[in-house]
Amino acid sequence: MMRIKLFLQFSIIACLLSCAVSGQKSNYSPLAGATANKLPVITAADQTNLYINYLKGKNVGMVINQTSIIGKNKTLSLDSLVKLGIAVKKIYGPEHGFRGDASNGTDVNNSVDTKTGVPVISIYGNKHFKPTAEDLKGIDILIYDIQDVGARFYTYLSTLQYVMEACAENNIELMILDRPNPNGFYVDGPVLDTAYRSFVGMNPIPVVHGLTTAEYAQMLNGEGWLTNHEKCKLKIIKVANYKHSSHYVLPVNPSPNLNTDKSILLYPSVCLFEGTTLSLGRGTMQPFLQIGHPALTGKYTYAFTPVSIKGMSEDPPQKNKTCYGLDLKNYDTNTIYADGKLNLAWLIELYKAFPDKEHFFNAYFTKLTGTTELRKQIEAGKSEAEIRSGWEPALSNYKTMRLKYLLYQ
Repeated sequence: MMRIKLFLQFSIIACLLSCAVSGQKSNYSPLAGATANKLPVITAADQTNLYINYLKGKNVGMVINQTSIIGKNKTLSLDSLVKLGIAVKKIYGPEHGFRGDASNGTDVNNSVDTKTGVPVISIYGNKHFKPTAEDLKGIDILIYDIQDVGARFYTYLSTLQYVMEACAENNIELMILDRPNPNGFYVDGPVLDTAYRSFVGMNPIPVVHGLTTAEYAQMLNGEGWLTNHEKCKLKIIKVANYKHSSHYVLPVNPSPNLNTDKSILLYPSVCLFEGTTLSLGRGTMQPFLQIGHPALTGKYTYAFTPVSIKGMSEDPPQKNKTCYGLDLKNYDTNTIYADGKLNLAWLIELYKAFPDKEHFFNAYFTKLTGTTELRKQIEAGKSEAEIRSGWEPALSNYKTMRLKYLLYQ
């Protein structure tokens, strides 16, 4: 009897060890769709116990915006750290400004935070995207804490790269307080051709990259994408209880025009229309949830009229004109979770319907897509399957490379 019991005990232990090893070796695919977490997701910023002592006695700079919050009361991390006695000496504000109230593309000027008296240096104004040695003077450590949304052309990825390069050049450590990626459950789109690098796409990654900010920072270091292949010293604070399959709803708008969970999920697909003459709803309270143009009258019944909205879009495309097209407000985003794909059907459909095809696209489309091929394929009438086949093998190669830098399943 004793031998049988020992045999059973050893069998159970061996089974558990085998499962653990196989779990470590598993190549998890985020394309399976989003799932609900049993445990609550806790952002790195919320876990102050993991980094507060590390910051004490140091002069701290912060790359933050309105998404940089701590706790249920959504207190700005700047205010929390100052209250905890951390010496925050400078703030570095990205696109949309430190308070997140500047329209897309608007230059942001230097200022002083009225609540704390901390100087705010704009790193999105007058082509000043990279902190200078003077900007960083007196700083011992820089904190990067900004919510990303998982699309290559969302400019905070470029801000991160410039900040990492500045830190590397000035021998300053960068602490990243990581946050979940609401579109982190899939990877899709054409991989950027570096011949078309710009502030909306700097490196050979697909439109939907499937990384958190910290994972992307590791990729920038690991792939040698910083200027002169320099390495930035990183200290990463991870998100607790997060998986790439998590369905994460942002507690605060990441930017003025991404004002709903649905718009954030549709953003990677709908933002492609920024590279066309069509309106994608900027100048309305439902941006990224409707697409249209005055020339589509008679072909679509749904209509909306973009107007100037301060802090969101002062001069939107097709301002004060009635636009006809697609209403996406009731679109079932579970489709994205199930398919794990960009929606190309809207782009193909509206190009076919548009009467003046010569003026459908603009030069910005190439920057957004990171390639000239997608425009050519749509103009040539290629099917979605044919278009997608052209993304290979670069897309699959990226997915393999990405696995090296994952911090979460």
